[in-house]
Amino acid sequence: MKKSINGRGAQINVSNRFSEHSEEIRDDFLEFCFRESEQPTNPQTVYIDTFPKTIVNKVTSPDVGMGYSLNPYQGCEHGCIYCYARNSHEYWGYGAGLDFEQKILVKKNAPELLEKKLQSASWEASTIVMSGNTDCYQPIEKKLEITRQLLRVFLKYKHPVGIITKNVLVERDLDILQELAKDDLCRVIFSVTTLSEATRRLMEPRTATIKKRLKAIERLSNAGIPVMVMAGPMIPGINTHEILPLLKEVADRGALSVGYTIVRLNGAIGKIFENWIRKTLPDRADKVLHQIADCHGGQLNDSRFGKRMKGEGKYAAQIHRQFEIGRKLYFKDRVLPPLNTDLFIKTEKGQLGLFNNL
Repeated sequence: MKKSINGRGAQINVSNRFSEHSEEIRDDFLEFCFRESEQPTNPQTVYIDTFPKTIVNKVTSPDVGMGYSLNPYQGCEHGCIYCYARNSHEYWGYGAGLDFEQKILVKKNAPELLEKKLQSASWEASTIVMSGNTDCYQPIEKKLEITRQLLRVFLKYKHPVGIITKNVLVERDLDILQELAKDDLCRVIFSVTTLSEATRRLMEPRTATIKKRLKAIERLSNAGIPVMVMAGPMIPGINTHEILPLLKEVADRGALSVGYTIVRLNGAIGKIFENWIRKTLPDRADKVLHQIADCHGGQLNDSRFGKRMKGEGKYAAQIHRQFEIGRKLYFKDRVLPPLNTDLFIKTEKGQLGLFNNL
């Protein structure tokens, strides 16, 4: 058994399915960056500036509860082994394994692009969720503050925003979030996969500790920020035994609602996950992989709308029943308030519209 790579989720890199020469192309590009004195501050992680033309993406999947997403970063240093976003790194010419964690694309012009979008004549207020793909509060955000700038834009135009994160850096922006929350313009969705710090370190090596995450849920809730918890993905044989105590804990911390997904290992993620579990949890690898497949019609890969997020079969049914029980026990009479789209400053009013809303 080879030694695990400390501090990383994926233990291998995988080739890019779109180009058999992608490794060569990527390396040539990075060598150019280094020659231009753009070497990263962390020798193990490369940050690459990109300049997209748009930043707000329409979400068409019927399984995802959001209409629009915004991602200031592509790739994520958190390194969650199960992350569905790993496959998206292939569209940028990288691999879904270690590349996803080590090659972080940075969209420094995201605040300007967001403001341009909100000012466009065709835009109608609709909740935009940050981190629909990768975490907007991953470690580099502490230095760059792109997410904080984006929140200022949402506040300026009184536009609703949702945030999904595993990182307690969100507490840094409590001042802006409180201003947004006064008008029901924000909510924070914390991803909490386990109560076990040992499990967290294996599956999510560079995320905030569970203890800090729970404290952040409590602090934001006490400050008037609506908090929801995404308890997932649920992985049979790894964290499904924690469902009821996890739901009780986050409810005690003030969460107003809870959701879940069952892990699915599409594209390159199946190979990455199997390599990881056979290296880190070899004694239970076969059992876990078998139970995951049982939730998805006998396959690790599941792209069926309506089935892929919640699964099917006996293990999926057991997970669903536990969440039903947990919601009745710990979230009875709790309501997550809807986000407000009525206060959005219509851009056709221009600066006069902004002045009248002060």
